[in-house]
Amino acid sequence: MKPKLFESLTQKDGEVKEFYETVKGRATTHPFFKRYAEIGIKEGLFSDMAGALGKMHDTLVEAAYPEMIGRNIINVKPTTEALERFPLDEKAVAYLYAEASIARLSGKKISTIDIQTNTFADASEEWTREFAEDATWNVMDNMVEKVGRILGETETNKILSLYGAIADTDLAGGAPIAGGGAALSWAGLLKLHNAVRGENWRPSVLVVHETQLHQLLNDDRFIHAQYLPSGQTDIERGIVTSVLGMRVQASTLVPNGTAYAIDTRVAAVMLLRRDVTVEDWEDPRSGKFGVRATTRFGMGVLRSKAVAKMTNISTSL
Repeated sequence: MKPKLFESLTQKDGEVKEFYETVKGRATTHPFFKRYAEIGIKEGLFSDMAGALGKMHDTLVEAAYPEMIGRNIINVKPTTEALERFPLDEKAVAYLYAEASIARLSGKKISTIDIQTNTFADASEEWTREFAEDATWNVMDNMVEKVGRILGETETNKILSLYGAIADTDLAGGAPIAGGGAALSWAGLLKLHNAVRGENWRPSVLVVHETQLHQLLNDDRFIHAQYLPSGQTDIERGIVTSVLGMRVQASTLVPNGTAYAIDTRVAAVMLLRRDVTVEDWEDPRSGKFGVRATTRFGMGVLRSKAVAKMTNISTSL
């Protein structure tokens, strides 16, 4: 069986193909990669080291993407550039995401914001040489999936941090909406929706913690079909997929007690320089070896008024 995602990616992206050719050269002597390839070939999953890298890549991607809800709440644009310049509207306020720092630009004159694709999300697992020598296929495959899930969570946390760094006065409506310590309800959703519409933007996504999602399921308007089409609420699975034209994205990574309504078309941009890739790492001095997964990107808020935020929502059902 060929690793379909890996095969497609390397065929259309020469840079990724070159990257993996370099990794393949090192992988033949790397304890974990070597064992992974040997067992996979024995199991008939692939035929050589290139196939092993492909299988590992596909496993990582498939495990990472369910956790990458951040990409559903921001405008993702692939790029081959190290930097891209975006013009800002008059009165716009922009925020850049960078490791350990936030840059804020403001003013009533026409200006630009430069977004560099120098931010990394990464995740890794380490093993001793002895562990790698004795590991079974199920154990190794499980570890690769774990790295993928951690990578997805790391990337999503960075995107949530970008929105969380917007100053209160720069949000839609000029301030966060007070939740009053009450559960999130239909009335609260209307306030979030109205705040963004009041800035002449149209919210496309609602971002909530899992607790706030279940609070909505306590509201009659999400239970009775006359208020919400049944196709948008699944009580058995405990989900609300869409409300007021907003796709609902719920995750425990969102701060409990906080909700966002965002027009993802214009609010922010994520420039994806390199999608999920897998590589080797080792520390010979400590005898530790492992697999590392990374993404490379840049992010910035372009129109903060397209983001509404509600805080002080009840953190329990």
